[in-house]
Amino acid sequence: MLIISSIISGLGLGAMYGLIALGFHVTYVVSNTVNFAQGSSMTLGAVLGYIFAVRMGWPLPLAVAMTLACCALFGLVVERFLVRPFVNRRSEAWLMATVAGGIVLDNAMLFTFGKEPRSFPSVLAAKPVSLFGAGVYPLQLVIPVVGLGIALVLHLALRHTYRGKALLAVVQNKDAARLMGINVRRTIALSFALSTVLAGLAGLLIAPLFNVNSEMGTLFGIKAFAVAILGGITSAWGVMLAGLLYGLIEALVTASLGSTYTQIVAFSVVILALVAMPHGLLGRAAVNKV
Repeated sequence: MLIISSIISGLGLGAMYGLIALGFHVTYVVSNTVNFAQGSSMTLGAVLGYIFAVRMGWPLPLAVAMTLACCALFGLVVERFLVRPFVNRRSEAWLMATVAGGIVLDNAMLFTFGKEPRSFPSVLAAKPVSLFGAGVYPLQLVIPVVGLGIALVLHLALRHTYRGKALLAVVQNKDAARLMGINVRRTIALSFALSTVLAGLAGLLIAPLFNVNSEMGTLFGIKAFAVAILGGITSAWGVMLAGLLYGLIEALVTASLGSTYTQIVAFSVVILALVAMPHGLLGRAAVNKV
């Protein structure tokens, strides 16, 4: 029973890591940059969702829509003020700028929202159901489905919509895309908005299971970046697969050895996996054209 419960819990956690890591994937393949405030974007999604849905009493669909819109706006701000100025100067300082932006956002939420965890009620996390003799919340079953569904939608959108094809064109050759009339700057900004929306959605999904607090996304962001590297940051499916595997390892180690060993074993597995597969599970080595 414990093993089944751990597997379901691990898949749910892994899907959350995968969603946040997909944000790293999107910005990296489009602009060769990443947003290290992804963990803070997850916190922002959970906190705003709580404020709109619980504190202000908005209908859940409206609260979710407004939360994701605010997360998208944060992504645009990060790209415009914390990434673009440094990229234009061919500087790598955007690395520290996005970290600093995340810290500023975390502290802003700490001052305005407070440090005490708050319960985010959900009908999907109110009463456990029995599955193969193990008690699990319906939300734990929904989360992996949502994560894989979003990965599939993202995959299809990139290949069958105008915006998606524009993103792929920018990935392949920015200069050629610009000559074809694609607004490269706007496309890169869109990738950052999409990345923070994915993180915000992860925060909304996980909040009823972990409660909401102003620091909840920090460790999630670190783990999601590890997942992105482990999966091969250039591969969306690799990133999601790595997220699910990482979540399973965490849950099974916690169930068998205790939480004291969870991070030790999980990150050791990541290191060993990268030694064996330097480009990640489904990543590919960069091709140098001469």
